[in-house]
Amino acid sequence: MAVSRRSFLKYCAGAAAALGLDFSVLGTLEQAVASGGPLKLAPQAGNTPTYPITPEVFTTLEKTVVPVAPPSPYPGTIVLAPGQVSQYAANGYGVWGKDAAGYPTGLPYHYVRPPMVIGGKDGPPPPDPSVRDPLAATLLTFFSISDIHITDKESPAQVPYMGYQYPEPATPQGQPVGNSSAYSAIIVSTTQVLDAAVQTINAVHQKTPFDFGLSLGDAANNTQHNELRWFIDVIDGKLIQPSSGAHLGAENIVYQKPYQAAGLDKSIPWWQVVGNHDQFWMGSYFVTDYIRQTLVGSSVLNTGMPTSVPPNFSVVLSQRGYCMGLVDGATEYGDLIYGGNARLFPYFPLVTADPDRRSLTLSDWMGEFLNTTTTPVGHGFTPELVQEGFACYRFYPKADIPIKFIVLDDTDKVGGGAAGALDQQRYEWLVNELDAGEAAGELMVICAHIPLLPYAQPQSPPPTNNPLYPLWPMWASTSYNADPSLFPTPDLFLRAKLHTYKNLILWLSGHVHRNCITPQPSPDPAHPEYGYWEVETPSLRDLPQQFRHFEIVRNQDNTISIFTHTVDTAVNPAPLEDGSVSPAWTSRAYAIATQEIFQNQVSQGPNASPLSGVYNAELVQHLSPEMQAKLAQIGPAVSYFKINDGVVSIPGPQVTLNNTVAGSTPTHYLASEDPGFTDAEWLPYSTAPVFTLSARFKTVYLKVKDGSGKESAMVSSSIPNPLAAIMQLVLQN
Repeated sequence: MAVSRRSFLKYCAGAAAALGLDFSVLGTLEQAVASGGPLKLAPQAGNTPTYPITPEVFTTLEKTVVPVAPPSPYPGTIVLAPGQVSQYAANGYGVWGKDAAGYPTGLPYHYVRPPMVIGGKDGPPPPDPSVRDPLAATLLTFFSISDIHITDKESPAQVPYMGYQYPEPATPQGQPVGNSSAYSAIIVSTTQVLDAAVQTINAVHQKTPFDFGLSLGDAANNTQHNELRWFIDVIDGKLIQPSSGAHLGAENIVYQKPYQAAGLDKSIPWWQVVGNHDQFWMGSYFVTDYIRQTLVGSSVLNTGMPTSVPPNFSVVLSQRGYCMGLVDGATEYGDLIYGGNARLFPYFPLVTADPDRRSLTLSDWMGEFLNTTTTPVGHGFTPELVQEGFACYRFYPKADIPIKFIVLDDTDKVGGGAAGALDQQRYEWLVNELDAGEAAGELMVICAHIPLLPYAQPQSPPPTNNPLYPLWPMWASTSYNADPSLFPTPDLFLRAKLHTYKNLILWLSGHVHRNCITPQPSPDPAHPEYGYWEVETPSLRDLPQQFRHFEIVRNQDNTISIFTHTVDTAVNPAPLEDGSVSPAWTSRAYAIATQEIFQNQVSQGPNASPLSGVYNAELVQHLSPEMQAKLAQIGPAVSYFKINDGVVSIPGPQVTLNNTVAGSTPTHYLASEDPGFTDAEWLPYSTAPVFTLSARFKTVYLKVKDGSGKESAMVSSSIPNPLAAIMQLVLQN
């Protein structure tokens, strides 16, 4: 078919218009279309958050928040109750250090603990901790958040009265009632704190990209549907209305105002673990019919006398006489209303009911993660797991890296309380996963909400309908060394079982709201590979409001190092248009004041900073000869490479080399139009570096290398000529 120049241009213009391309007789295609597909839209700029964080983000390797103690009590000193929020600042509560530039100060040095080599209490003398192996190759980088406790402070079935007036009220025996888990001023702004933490994660990701993230449980505070939706929607970057019921103060109280969440960077997948607060009332008892009705009703929770020690909740909830109260969202400082002896109220207090406060079963809770815009859909929970109500699963975060993450539900399904436990089904599932990972030659990480230490020796035979491996009372969980005198037998059953796996390297958890790292050395010093580490992630709710950063690397000597440090949630002191400040900034002062009033311990565990609670470390792990040989073979592999992401266009001299790499993390790339890479130089790695072409429609060759110097195979990508493609269409027709 003969085609004149005029007809050709007319045909091209029509074809370009049909394809969504801008075409001119000058030969430029201003918009690109994916070859053989629909219009490829430019990536969205992302949501502009209502409360942006400060532009400078620091990790605790640089500096961190350190509380400044209020005046020591002496005659005349005002000792505040937790609910006296308006008086915090005036009396020196909730203050933290600042340097001359106005940034939080405290630890302007690298608080990296010398490596501990599994094999003894502290291992043999470590190398110089200030010198990282220059030829270490990064295998995985990820973050963990935990104990966010998104709280509906206007819910009629929470228990703020149990902490609001500490050290009063008191029990009939005179014991003061005080529990910061029941009440802390931070409960007015938990969603905004999570939003600030997500923005901080995004900022760190821009500097050192994360492969994935973990949320280690207690996303919601009280099993409520609206609490969990706020959690997921903040991470998804949606518009958040952080109030319930009558939505009091939504127009003029800053912590009640609707706001736009930033949302997690869409390139970061994240997985979820279930916690005790996610499925039990206040994390401490099974949800009863009375609690379910109270949650969606208009009557404030009425119980027996609160106590300062864990009560028998079945008795307390069956009694009446004390209203547990809720926050008045129309007040600047979130004042408690309807809390105290019920006889103090001339009428029974009523609130606006809200069906969105309904309590979620475990299956309901898991199912909510299927409704998300971040990846993966379900965040570990599949429709099959939802139907079964079984919150354990496995995942592999990165292709060609033999590291399996085992997500374990270790909450107490029998007692419904805060202690951890495994029943027979979950124990057998865990053992099967560990056996399979061992057989497949995979390193393994267990992710659970509740720390392992100190799981106890079960009774023989196990009591009927009781957990097989219960956690000991919480007083014992503050013990950081495996001291056999604390337990009935030195051979703790589950810990002994875990020491039979040479490929287990980590147990990750949250729950206790502390920075703590516990070595679990091999019982056989001749085989140190049977040891592993426990690393706990602190709470985003309470001081220090931090998350953890992890990097797993392969060293030259074929050990692996697990680098972990904490990152403070970045907050912005800059005033908003109305003169107020971000609720996340205010929450930092509230978290510090809570610690000062309740005297919660900041430094929990050996080697943590006594002022800030920070505990950063390089954890060295020996491997079996088989795993050493397997990891030694791992290098980077370019799994995707397209110039300008494969779009059809007439390129300018500068193009983007979009690429994805599996295997070990690349540190540098090499790009050239010459397959011999003549005159090319290694440059710092990027997933989308800019490259300058010598002419249009060229082929570009690419390879990458990791920190150990291992290079990938060469790959190439060519730019198709869109005019030639259109001409081919003309000739075919």
